[in-house]
Amino acid sequence: MTLLGAPAALLAQAAPTATKHADLQVGAGFSSVGTDYYVPNRVGGTTLYFDYDFYHHFGIEGEFRFAKDSDTGIYEKTYEVGGRYSRTYFQRFAPYGKVLYGRGVFNFATEGVTTANLAYNIVSFGGGLDYKLFPFLNLRGDYEYQNWFGFPQGLHPNVITIGAAYHFGGLRKRSK
Repeated sequence: MTLLGAPAALLAQAAPTATKHADLQVGAGFSSVGTDYYVPNRVGGTTLYFDYDFYHHFGIEGEFRFAKDSDTGIYEKTYEVGGRYSRTYFQRFAPYGKVLYGRGVFNFATEGVTTANLAYNIVSFGGGLDYKLFPFLNLRGDYEYQNWFGFPQGLHPNVITIGAAYHFGGLRKRSK
């Protein structure tokens, strides 16, 4: 009788010791900003960002950006966080889309002298492509369109960012 139950037990599988729980990357990049405000050329700046993907292809993204025109003293500083959706193709390319909400600080200046420094709520729409250069290093190309609420005559900067991020990989959650 004991042998009748043995085949079912032989087909059983072991429980996994770990499952992928989340994905995290932290990076920095150079940004080119079309300020949409009396500056004839694009303005260079720096961007710091993080991505935390917590459920399949869904996650959150946070960004800090500072871009300044050295001739006029005008600058834009933004703090944003929001949702993102990403996909992985061919295990190296990961296109993504994002919608972010945050705060933007605009420094009004005339001939390098600050005349006002005001903050506005902003919403951004964008997307880009991450390329896995190494398992721990991603390269990024990103585009973002911003809408600054309450800005006189409206403000709609567009931002192009090229950067790199340290990828922490799949953070593991131990199962019992």
